[in-house]
Amino acid sequence: MAKKNKLTGLRPLAVLGDNITTDHMSPSNAILGSSAAGEYLDTMGLPAEDYNSYATHRGDHLTAQRATFANPKLLNEMVRDEDGEVVQGSLARVEPEGQVMRMWEAIETYMNREQPLIIIAGDGYGQGSSRDWAAKGVRLAGVEAVVAEDFERIHRQNLVGMGALPLQFEEGTTRHTLNINGTETFDVTGEVSAGGLMTLVIHRADGSTTETLLSAA
Repeated sequence: MAKKNKLTGLRPLAVLGDNITTDHMSPSNAILGSSAAGEYLDTMGLPAEDYNSYATHRGDHLTAQRATFANPKLLNEMVRDEDGEVVQGSLARVEPEGQVMRMWEAIETYMNREQPLIIIAGDGYGQGSSRDWAAKGVRLAGVEAVVAEDFERIHRQNLVGMGALPLQFEEGTTRHTLNINGTETFDVTGEVSAGGLMTLVIHRADGSTTETLLSAA
């Protein structure tokens, strides 16, 4: 039986910019010993010289899950330094505590809380090779919906196939115009239908609420 989407009380796993590729979501580079996947393989008794790359472990879901947003070049706009600059790395900020941690630890934290998640992104989300794990990894992490300015067609289809809802901002609306910083929670309301309109309800930390229209991509 298909898992039912939970579209209320969503917390953002990441707020991302333009041109996020499937390699950001499910990288193919060599597995570092300091990564979540490397540490997991170490606990399984695999020698470091045999870790190889993420691409070679896509048949092992426990390793592949730990590759979700594990690209060291990821820029999650929720993670910033003291000067307000986005910190590069496989990092996330867990809310409501505001604690920064490695992406996989954040995913595990939210899994343990049974917290449904959302991803907010810019233009051209899902570019690159059509790897299934780019969609599967975020869905297994608990991501119920991805809201972006635009989607690459194949990745959008993969999200739908995995049960994550791709939603597109109306033209002229972006994470910037809505002042999204990751402290918010989100509801998605309306009937899910291809090309239909839905509403994103943004609940801000100060108690205020903003609504904006989305199209089911």
